[in-house]
Amino acid sequence: MKEIPVRKSRLQFVVGDITAQDTEAVVNAANSRLAPGGGVAGAIHRAAGPGLWEECRGLGGCETGEAKISGGHDLPNRYVIHTVGPVYRGSKEDAVLLRSCYVNSLKLADRNKVSSIAFPALSTGIFGYPTDKAAYVAIKAILEYLGGETGIDVVRMVLYDDVSYREHLRALDAINAGVDLS
Repeated sequence: MKEIPVRKSRLQFVVGDITAQDTEAVVNAANSRLAPGGGVAGAIHRAAGPGLWEECRGLGGCETGEAKISGGHDLPNRYVIHTVGPVYRGSKEDAVLLRSCYVNSLKLADRNKVSSIAFPALSTGIFGYPTDKAAYVAIKAILEYLGGETGIDVVRMVLYDDVSYREHLRALDAINAGVDLS
């Protein structure tokens, strides 16, 4: 695990299982219906049990870049924050939408007085966003958010494997060095 201080908060990077985090909220890489699916969404829905899908059906779906909140059900987390990342097309809009996923999830966490939140690497699975580019957008958005007024103590990036972990640390180093990878 790597941890860096950001004002009054901490940004952590770990390789692990998003469904086994001890944070107050976990972020679901959702589809627009907030339905169970593959990847992160499937894992979260399986671990949370059928109550999560029951609740999600009443949330009215979610647009790309937006975020919605539900209970954690059988997960160890109090909340699940659902956000729909962009399908990667190689346009400038991709980064704008991906950034919105992180910022809107963090805003929703703050509005609900969430002190700790765990994110997967949004849009890097079946949505095809290259991990290096997604990591840069994610970390930059999180650092900017934590640099402002927030009640969030811990933001944890939960990466699926060592390759993704290294890409995120490279992006962090680039941002700290003032290198623009967008």
